[in-house]
Amino acid sequence: MGDLKYFYLAATLLFIFGIKGLTNFRTARRGNAMAAIGMLLAIVTVLVDTGTIHWYAALGGMAAGAAIGYLLAIRVQLTQMPELVAAFNGLGGAASMFVAMAYLVPKAGDLSVFDVATKVNLPLTILIGTATLSGSLAAYLKLSGKKLVHPIPGVARHLANAILLLAVVALSLWLFLWAPDADSRILAMALIAAVSAILGVSLVLPIGGADMPVVVALLNSYSGIAAAASGFIIYNPSAENPNEAGLLLIVAGALVGASGLILTRIMCKAMNRSLGNVLLGGIGDDAMAEDARDYENITQTSAEEVAMLCDGAGSVIMVPGYGLAVAQAQHTMRSFGNELEQRGVNVRYAIHPVAGRMPGHMNVLLAEADVPYDKLWEMEKINGDFQSCDVAIVVGANDVVNPAAREDPTSPIAGMPILDVDLARTVVVVKRSLSPGYAGIKNPLFECDNCLMFFADAKEALQDMVTEVKEL
Repeated sequence: MGDLKYFYLAATLLFIFGIKGLTNFRTARRGNAMAAIGMLLAIVTVLVDTGTIHWYAALGGMAAGAAIGYLLAIRVQLTQMPELVAAFNGLGGAASMFVAMAYLVPKAGDLSVFDVATKVNLPLTILIGTATLSGSLAAYLKLSGKKLVHPIPGVARHLANAILLLAVVALSLWLFLWAPDADSRILAMALIAAVSAILGVSLVLPIGGADMPVVVALLNSYSGIAAAASGFIIYNPSAENPNEAGLLLIVAGALVGASGLILTRIMCKAMNRSLGNVLLGGIGDDAMAEDARDYENITQTSAEEVAMLCDGAGSVIMVPGYGLAVAQAQHTMRSFGNELEQRGVNVRYAIHPVAGRMPGHMNVLLAEADVPYDKLWEMEKINGDFQSCDVAIVVGANDVVNPAAREDPTSPIAGMPILDVDLARTVVVVKRSLSPGYAGIKNPLFECDNCLMFFADAKEALQDMVTEVKEL
């Protein structure tokens, strides 16, 4: 290997500092670039170190991957970003699965080359990698609006998942203890992958739309864990010449796995729910409540009235939600905020950590519209200011501003921290209709005396409000 270890070390450090950079808005782009450079360095170093891969094939694969990535980056809309993240998580799991399979197949005829650690890590990598792939596919379809229902109802599906997991364990034992020849072992490997794929789908299907941010974060963690497990297979410290590329996979996988778990915990905390509760009983999976659209005391408003309210206000807080992303109205929201600021209004943007369909969705959305970072306020920091706020404008958000979470102990979202917009002097909710959010429940905010409903597409409503403010 020679001095290539220094290149491996450099790639590892670029990964570490890249992820560190992603923890802050101001350094996120630089962090992303560092991680990308680290990945390029890692790929080239592995190719040089291996020495058995045809360079034309390697460069062709890298060029094809770069082209696909570039096209996705410029064509995928921010509204589709959750689906794209889910797909990337699945591809990460698939890569780890194929690494494990590629290691096993040429050695399936002689098990003496496998130590105990490899015998454990190999089926574990296939299990986690394949489950991540199929689970991410299910999440992708659910995020795309497809109605997927688990075929097994209630508690019975948890028993089915347990049986599938036991089947993977049994097949793993057969693979390394009882399979008589190479063909049988390859068959066992294929069956492990098939059962794991079914398990991945079965675990994600019951999870409701309101819990999708948690699922995206957890699948991201799974992809990292699978990568770390595959790294142990490649490195194989008991071998005469351990492959140092495995160490790079272990470090990178551990970073992704740990950061994904931390993010999952943050998402669960933001919803005041345990991970087990999310996985075993997802909010929004059951049929929509019959009274979810049944409102009696609704006060409608217009762009002209909202403009007049905001023009005379001292403080306005914008609350973006998934509806803003669907309408691609982030730039129009920024324009509306600019118009108000020119009139001396203090405009801020309140960000709920699980608003949208993936972690940080609203931050990404408003960053694209060049909203200054100091205008983006986290829920914990801004919640106390709603009581002194003149106008709170909710655009496309529902469950994250539902006061039932605070006031109704029987609500499915009871205890979930929310943005206390109902405490503002006036609340304007921009929404297409009275349809419920992903939790599928009624929002009593809409019937509050200080709440005005503006039924329209988010982009059209905000544009009309900009026009009315300019005319004032």
